[in-house]
Amino acid sequence: MVLRITLLVLGVFACSTAVIFIKESREHAILLSSYRLLVAALALTPLFIRDYRKHRDSYTRAHLYACLLPGVALGLHFITWIIGARMTDAVNASLIVNLVPIVMPFLMLIMVQERLTRRELVGTVLALVGLLVLSGADYKLNLEHFWGDVLCFVSMLLFSYYLALARKNRHFQSTWLYVVPLYYVAGVFCFVTALFFVNPVKAYPAREIALVLALGIIPTVVGHSILNHSLKNLRGQIVSIVNMGQFIFAGIMAYIFLAEVPAATFYVACLLVVAGAYIAIREGDQ
Repeated sequence: MVLRITLLVLGVFACSTAVIFIKESREHAILLSSYRLLVAALALTPLFIRDYRKHRDSYTRAHLYACLLPGVALGLHFITWIIGARMTDAVNASLIVNLVPIVMPFLMLIMVQERLTRRELVGTVLALVGLLVLSGADYKLNLEHFWGDVLCFVSMLLFSYYLALARKNRHFQSTWLYVVPLYYVAGVFCFVTALFFVNPVKAYPAREIALVLALGIIPTVVGHSILNHSLKNLRGQIVSIVNMGQFIFAGIMAYIFLAEVPAATFYVACLLVVAGAYIAIREGDQ
């Protein structure tokens, strides 16, 4: 259990680096999302081929078809998050997109018959209180931002569904046989969508190429792959609560690399989210 949680925390840390690379990049956000997914898919293709050869007899078209829906869900999550976050306040967007632990129990019950335990409920409440401490006081109800808030809420639902599908598809022969086709689907979906907003045929500076590669390898190959792998072995609610810790790592890195000093509420929120995750994890460790 300790090794699984340690691996999950590593994955959450890797995912949290995405905000740094995205802020540093000047590339169109949807095209950037496409490139990060396609870089991840290409980088992991050798592992897919290796595992496909090993499980050739049992890996069927049905497995490939099962990757289509989560791939589209991930692509739509990236697109709606980017557009929604630009239409509303940053605090609103951050608060809404981190409401996954509220939605996950319902998806887990409907899709995999996984019921929320008492300790997971307590851990979820603590973590969400931490989130409210961090951003709830600054949340603004504004009709001008209404559609941005709606898109962020839709993005949160899509991300929750993407995670729930990973839990449902936990019986895949290997993580790579699941995530590699998924990344290809999501990457192509984002690329086609980006064509409506930007022309991808242009010169790319070396700095942008480096950021795309970093975004593809660290938060996607490492981060999202670990999230999907963790959902094969850990309960969905535990993964969703621990994943809330992204803001902790992002806050630390923003201070180090972007000189963004966190508010005092950041530290209170950190303690509450960590405490909530600990309580939830203790349930699974018994």
